[in-house]
Amino acid sequence: MVVIQKEEVLAIIKQRGKAREQLLSILLEIQKASGNNYVGSGEAKLVAEELGLPLSKVYEVLTFYEMLASEPRGHYVIEICKSPPCQVVQEITVAEILEAELGIKMGETTEDQLFTLQYTYCLGACDQAPAIKIGDKIYGHLTREKIVNLIKQYRGEGR
Repeated sequence: MVVIQKEEVLAIIKQRGKAREQLLSILLEIQKASGNNYVGSGEAKLVAEELGLPLSKVYEVLTFYEMLASEPRGHYVIEICKSPPCQVVQEITVAEILEAELGIKMGETTEDQLFTLQYTYCLGACDQAPAIKIGDKIYGHLTREKIVNLIKQYRGEGR
């Protein structure tokens, strides 16, 4: 597990600035730098102190947005679109294929800490339904074969 250092957090805050409007951007950058796709309690406390905010405000933002997490997740977070176009276009759902391929259920992380599965609302890729997002990339027009190949590709890249 990668642990983000205090100096890295302070550098992110310095780069973004200490305005409270930067809170979401700061948390997203810290999460990305963490290696485990989350903002830990120590980082949250440091952000609160540096921005002059109550810790409860930082956790309010941290727990409101689905893209943020306060617990470690897999290196790759696979977000499955829950919008109607992505759900009605197939006889077997993308979630079922991914759960079977990875051996985990929604909201879980693989034992090797490589993948986490979670639902998200509209990816803005309705014209490519069904679609998923892995990291910053959206993959559409999915079939069972495409999904299996994507997982193999990401497993090969590892960390």
